Amino acid sequence: MPLSAVDAFRAAHHDRAPEDPLVLPGPWDAGSARAFRDAGFAALATPSAGVSASLGYEDGELPHKEMFAAVARITRAVDVPVSADLEGGYGLPPKELVERALEAGAVGCNLEDSERGVLKDPRRHADWLAEVVTAADGALVLNARVDTFITGDSDPASAVARARLYLTAGADCVYPIVAPQEAIPVLRAGIEGPLNVASPSPGPAPAELGRLGATRITFGPGLQRRAMAAVRDIAAQLLHG
Repeated sequence: MPLSAVDAFRAAHHDRAPEDPLVLPGPWDAGSARAFRDAGFAALATPSAGVSASLGYEDGELPHKEMFAAVARITRAVDVPVSADLEGGYGLPPKELVERALEAGAVGCNLEDSERGVLKDPRRHADWLAEVVTAADGALVLNARVDTFITGDSDPASAVARARLYLTAGADCVYPIVAPQEAIPVLRAGIEGPLNVASPSPGPAPAELGRLGATRITFGPGLQRRAMAAVRDIAAQLLHG
């Protein structure tokens, strides 16, 4: 019996060779999603900052209804699994958050553990993640973001401790955002589960990050920013010749 889209996406996080991590480019609209799909990528992962920027908002300022609508436009445009960056969950109850993500067509989601630059209590956050997992009942692949590095704690042990709590709560993957390259082997050694690593764009080859310990590689808003830099170059050429 063929796997469902969510089951196939979940399975893609496991039993990967070190040099073959799951690479998920980040579409910010339907057009970019189709471009990545047509290039041959088997799944995609939206970046909240990239989607927000494409709609004229700063990161973290896009109203949640607009975010879900943007995700829905992306999922309608492609026939590959799409994971959605849903920031901190927008204060929605777990059941409603899951319902809205599924209505938008997502098969996975990112959920972060800080708010306006301040880390949440890890045990309370793990309990909340467990509620999301229960509400999803297997229908969403949960990528639990760990924000220690981005909030100024450079000790990989802090990220490992949070990641372990989130995996125990039922997260499918953990994501210590902006972890430096030298920390990846330490994180890999301490985390028994899929590990998402953010790659700068341009950055190291996915195979290199995979050999360091990354299971899954995403790009945040980097690809959208590169695209907009190209648009600015085109605009300058049109204006100045």
